[in-house]
Parts: sequence; C-alpha cells; structure tokens
Amino acid sequence: MKWRGSCLLVCWLSLAAQADAIDPGKDPVPSVMWAFYHQQLLGNAPFVFDERVKLLAPPFAEDARQVPLEIDARAFKGEVVKILAWAELNPLPKIVDFQPLNLVLPWLSLRIRIEQATPLRAAVLTRDGVWHVGSTLIDAAGGGCTAPSVVRTQPGWEEHIGEVLGGRYPRGEFSRLRLQVAHPMDNGMVSGIPEFFISHAELRDRNEHVLARLELFPAVSENPNLAFDIEGAGQTRLLLRDNSGNEFNASIP
Repeated sequence: MKWRGSCLLVCWLSLAAQADAIDPGKDPVPSVMWAFYHQQLLGNAPFVFDERVKLLAPPFAEDARQVPLEIDARAFKGEVVKILAWAELNPLPKIVDFQPLNLVLPWLSLRIRIEQATPLRAAVLTRDGVWHVGSTLIDAAGGGCTAPSVVRTQPGWEEHIGEVLGGRYPRGEFSRLRLQVAHPMDNGMVSGIPEFFISHAELRDRNEHVLARLELFPAVSENPNLAFDIEGAGQTRLLLRDNSGNEFNASIP
C-alpha cells in the first residue's frame, strides 16, 4: 500500500512539474479578462498562446450582428479533443464548443454577434491535456448583441424555423460543407423576447456515426451559417436542437 501511494504521489508530482514547465508565452492581445476566462472556461489548466491556432475575423465589424469568424486548428489534426471560442467583452461571451470526431477536420466557420471592440479567443484542447490558445482583436461600433432580430420582422418567419440550406463543395482531399439554418437565435437581451436559440448540433454520416458535435451559444448570429471540412465521400446529416426542445435535421449529399 505504501509503495502504491508513493508511486501515485511521484506520478502526480511529475504531471504537476510538466504543467509548471509549460511557458504560455506573451498574450498577443493583452486583456485584463484573460485570467478570469482561463479559470472559468479552461479550469486553470495548462495552456500556451499558440500561433498555430488561427482565429480569423475582420479587423472591424461592419455589421456587428453578422461577423464572420473562422477557427483553423488543422495544425493539430488527429490530436484535438475540443475547441472552445469566446468574445471576452461580450455580455454573453461564449460562442461555440466544437468537438471534431471522425473525418471532420478541426476547422470551423460561423458568424457571431459583437457588442463592442473585444479580444476573440479560440482554445484548442489536445490529447496531452494542454490548451492551445489563438487570439485576435476586433473593433466594432457596437450593439450587435442588443439589436433586435431581423428574422422576426419577416412575415411568416415561424413557418421556416429549422430549414437548412447548403451543400457540399469538393476541395481536393476533403470537401467543405456550407450550411445556413433558419432560426432567430434570440439571446434574451431584447426586451420582451426570451432566449430562443439552437443549442446543440451533430453531424452524422449515412450510418448514423457522429462525425462532429457542437454546443452553440446566443453569441452566434441569427440564421446561423456553419461550415465544416470533412474527409471522405458519402451523405451526411445535420441534427439540430434548440433550447425550447425543437428538433430539426437535414441531409447533405
């Protein structure tokens, strides 16, 4: 028993020493909020600021309700457990929790809301337990999170909730799925309109094997635009569920 306890202690000390030995480097977009999000979202786990995690967004948000964001962690292909993204100064900062599982590359494109100029982060958890953090800054005139939904001004919008438009586009060794889902993605910040947003998505193959999972949050824009890179051929299916329990699905050849 004593030997076993000593062995466990040595292993724990070794792991702790490895974590302490990781040099996170200098924050490329210095932010007073980083320590808070490191604790709240990453659980104070070991991390490095890593240029191999590419977070692409325009320098200025022309339309703060529809800001294109691309997360590229293909440098860690085969090693990614999950990807978290957030906007540090948004009132609702969390954007997405993305888990590429089978055949889906660690790359994702979507559109988000921005309330003000803010650092954007994408943290990639690899199999060794280290978070690799990509960062960028975006400027904005503001108001993207508190502006009312355009979808709700369109006659008969309720009849089209959950409709999926898109297709599959070959790109050499992989193909890109581009999809748009009809949904207001209400974030609860407009008076009299409660939260109503797509909270979960799964991409499956023709045999119902899960290729990727996503948890979406109200920072995602209305009528969400999603894009994935997927290896191999064959039909895929997108399953969606919103926070009111509505479920939708669509097949993509």
